[in-house]
Amino acid sequence: MAVPTDPAIEEEEEHGGPTHHPSAPLDESFDISTTVDPSYIISLIRKLLPSGSASQNAPKRSLSISNEEEGAPVSAANDNDHEHLNSSSYKSENMDVDDSGEVFCQQGECDGTSNAGKEQDWEEYGCVLWDLAANTTHAELMVENLILDVLLANLLVCKSPRVTEISIGIIGNLACHEIPMKRIVSTNGLIEIIVDKLFMDDPQCLCEICRLLAVSLQSGESVAWAEALQSEYTLCQILWIAENTLNLQLTEKSIGLILAILESQQKVVDALLPPIMKLGLTSILINLLAFEMSKLMNERIPERYTILDLILRALEALSVIDDHSQEICSSKELFQLICDLIKFPDKVEVGNCCVTAAILIANILSEVADHASEISQDFGLLAGLLDIFPFASDDLEARNALWNVIARIMVRIQETEISPSSLYHYVSVLVNKTDMIEDELLNQQLVNSSHEQEGLSPGSTVDARNTSLKKMINILNQWTDAKETTENKLDADDIVDEKDVKRLLDCCHKFYK
Repeated sequence: MAVPTDPAIEEEEEHGGPTHHPSAPLDESFDISTTVDPSYIISLIRKLLPSGSASQNAPKRSLSISNEEEGAPVSAANDNDHEHLNSSSYKSENMDVDDSGEVFCQQGECDGTSNAGKEQDWEEYGCVLWDLAANTTHAELMVENLILDVLLANLLVCKSPRVTEISIGIIGNLACHEIPMKRIVSTNGLIEIIVDKLFMDDPQCLCEICRLLAVSLQSGESVAWAEALQSEYTLCQILWIAENTLNLQLTEKSIGLILAILESQQKVVDALLPPIMKLGLTSILINLLAFEMSKLMNERIPERYTILDLILRALEALSVIDDHSQEICSSKELFQLICDLIKFPDKVEVGNCCVTAAILIANILSEVADHASEISQDFGLLAGLLDIFPFASDDLEARNALWNVIARIMVRIQETEISPSSLYHYVSVLVNKTDMIEDELLNQQLVNSSHEQEGLSPGSTVDARNTSLKKMINILNQWTDAKETTENKLDADDIVDEKDVKRLLDCCHKFYK
């Protein structure tokens, strides 16, 4: 019986495409139509079966299409095909496999050097399944036909890093679907062997393990995974990987795993956060942030921007968790680092990072109010905060945070007592950002009034915005009233156009309530 092949796979092989297949997106629906024959998938699963002494760990049941799959949205094989699939003489016409379905793991030996040709075949079959597991229908068919038992057997006996990477990668894609995830958790010994693989020294394997663990901790089965991770030995290894790896992808995946812990359900947070905090999570995240900031200032490597954002999101998550926020908010080093990021001039490159940093500053100021006095005369920071509004146009929480921070800074400005030079700098910053202020105020009009009341403490977004606008009006009026006296004490170049001042004043009056 001819088994259909995937044209996309054939095309990739012809053009020498990558053998490392992409991970399944976490936020994408995989329930799409498919024409892949179930018998093709089952034949691929057969080809991954280990043999020899490994056979005792392999599944004892035959691989066949389950009767429960008759209603699946893929074309099912007919009765004659079932007979072929259950027969030991069944062979794929496109991918040869011996009668027993055995592959290259003989007598538990799979060191990546012997049987190189067979390992290459195994890799080819495994990568196809890796891709197919991204689809819900395919994933459910796979777990019904014992792919988890097959992969567990390979993880137990094979030493090849590539085999481990592909096996974990397939499980990682399966874990993106509800029913396969339940089967993963119920497969005896599978979670434990996956966690044990955290102590490998292969970066690609560790990337897939961290991805799988992050997906699992965000799933409905997260408690079971948390129980497997809660030993100090395991958590210490996760932190060690994040802090010490030089592999950019592994850095991203390991920090993503830490973030998944912090954003998981409360039972998981309660189980994992206290021990991981005792192991120095806060200092590790701050050290990682300092390193990424140094890279940003000196080298500007786009591949590192995602890492920077993940670190900031992890710090933001910690800053709002009871019993742990104080450790984050009291760090002067952290506060200085995020202020430096806010003042970074090329925000187009790191706009999302700056938005997260603004929220983090708002959280810190709510805990340590004295920081607001320290930054009230940092004109570059005020300009940087106003520059972030365009990047937060679709993020209500971030806009709330920005107005909250700006209000805390503005209320500490005593416009009638500051020096002419300071008054000029405030007016110059505000006038130069008139377009951004006006666009944000117009945008705010479109926000539902009920949502406007969901701002960060203290007060609502409306209160914080009105406080800021009132102070802007006072500063601009002070500049206008003392214009002659002030300008006489400034350099000739330090002059603000009167029309620009009037335009901003009119804008502030229009939206001040």
